[in-house]
Amino acid sequence: MTFAALMTTTFRARRAVLPAVAALMILAAPPSATAGVTAFKQAVAEGAARADGLAAHYRATGFEPIWTAQDDLGRARRQALMQAIEDAPSHGLPASRYDAPGLMAMMRAARTPRDLGAVEIEMSRIFIRLAHDLHTGMLTPSKVVADIVREIPVRSDEDLLSSFASDQGPPAGFFRALTPKSGEYARLLRAKTQLEGLLATGGWGPAVPAASLAPGQSGPAVVALRNRLMRMGYLDRTATGTYDISIQQAVQQFQSAHGLVADGTAGSDTMAEINKPISERLPMIHVAMERERWLNKPRGDRHILVNLADFTARIMDHDRLTFETRAVIGKDASGQRSPEFSDEMEYMEINPVWNVPRSITVKEYLPQMQRNRGAVSHLKLYNSRGQQVSRANVNFNAYTARTFPFDLKQPPSNRNALGLVKFMFPNKYNIYLHDTPSKNLFNRNVRAFSHGCIRLQRPFDFAYELLSRQEAEPKPYFDRILNSGRQTRVNMQEHVPVHIIYRTATAPAKGPVQYRPDIYGRDGLIWDALQKVGVSLPAVQG
Repeated sequence: MTFAALMTTTFRARRAVLPAVAALMILAAPPSATAGVTAFKQAVAEGAARADGLAAHYRATGFEPIWTAQDDLGRARRQALMQAIEDAPSHGLPASRYDAPGLMAMMRAARTPRDLGAVEIEMSRIFIRLAHDLHTGMLTPSKVVADIVREIPVRSDEDLLSSFASDQGPPAGFFRALTPKSGEYARLLRAKTQLEGLLATGGWGPAVPAASLAPGQSGPAVVALRNRLMRMGYLDRTATGTYDISIQQAVQQFQSAHGLVADGTAGSDTMAEINKPISERLPMIHVAMERERWLNKPRGDRHILVNLADFTARIMDHDRLTFETRAVIGKDASGQRSPEFSDEMEYMEINPVWNVPRSITVKEYLPQMQRNRGAVSHLKLYNSRGQQVSRANVNFNAYTARTFPFDLKQPPSNRNALGLVKFMFPNKYNIYLHDTPSKNLFNRNVRAFSHGCIRLQRPFDFAYELLSRQEAEPKPYFDRILNSGRQTRVNMQEHVPVHIIYRTATAPAKGPVQYRPDIYGRDGLIWDALQKVGVSLPAVQG
């Protein structure tokens, strides 16, 4: 039996997707005869049966085609899918995951209604994989890093198929709508493209052959530093061979963008960062894009963004920075690394009582009290009924970490471990933001010292900004409660979303891409996982 040609589509194909410059796709369409339609639908039903989402969608629509229809909409959908596959590498997604050559060979070979049904299912399978990858990433984060405990806004296979099939707009628009709409994602895309372009033309040039350089020096190493800074975009074109004020200012800008002390001197730490090649920076961009897809949901017009890798906490309003403070995060030790998740701040507590977590009580303080009953005297002992207990009546050596029946609490004071205010978004991880009496830690570049909670350098200013939405005079209001010395809960009239993230590469609205060390080693694990699913860098090294 001869079947009519279903469609002919030509599109440009990038080398990463197809070896040919153009490809011709011709599918055979089933005739209007009942036998042909029945054979097509039976093939669709059989192919969809192996996946619940596919089966649910096609059963609900009577096994009607999405991709192989003989009308303009069917052609537009096929074209949109193939174009989305072609564009996938620009999003850091490996073209091999979608096997465009195999799909096109399958389409060319289709000759019967059953063949066409198989093509229909294969296109839907590829669509589902690509749609998930664009929308919420290729990886399940908690399977790569256990401390990434955020809820990923994954859509079901059936929802994606049904939404696409019922969408009234241009099919290509559906794919564009899947990717994150944050300004950060768009800027990371641009940064990736720029770095790949530089990589193809020699990267940032030769490494600087010096362990350190300082203002006033001259010679070949200074020239290499000058050339590298120009290539990186920190220095305008200049012929200077001396470490002059222009190079000093460029080094300061570089240092600020890499979380270093911005003193303008290219010491050993600065030089190590300057000499890192693009091939070490691009993976950071790839990981940041994948992470951005994991957070592909509205963040709130006003929200709090804590970047663990940057040791900062920010208040953002409509994607613009309103307030920023330094932060101390969890130690790089098992059970103490700060987790990544999102929640909502519900209230702040002024003059808080510190309820010492059980793990700290039995692992750190019980051994001290067993050696010396009077140890950690600033902490009070309470029984299960909430009654304070005198230490004189307790034989601490009679208990183990498992059997110790008491709780430890620290009353409000300037010495309180939580400082004078804490910011609460109740969660099962017992993580929150708070003040601290240990102010000296904020002067360090690497600030990983807590048991997991986030300590703020400027907690009062942070509180004033949060209260500004509900109090006409937030500072006097806060100070009045603070000066009372009493533990007081202040509810947020509107809950504020809190997003605890970990980004070693960020692309601010103004200025260069910011890079930070992978303090917990998480991004290294994510890059390894991305490589396992096919992500790779261009062959040229820079």
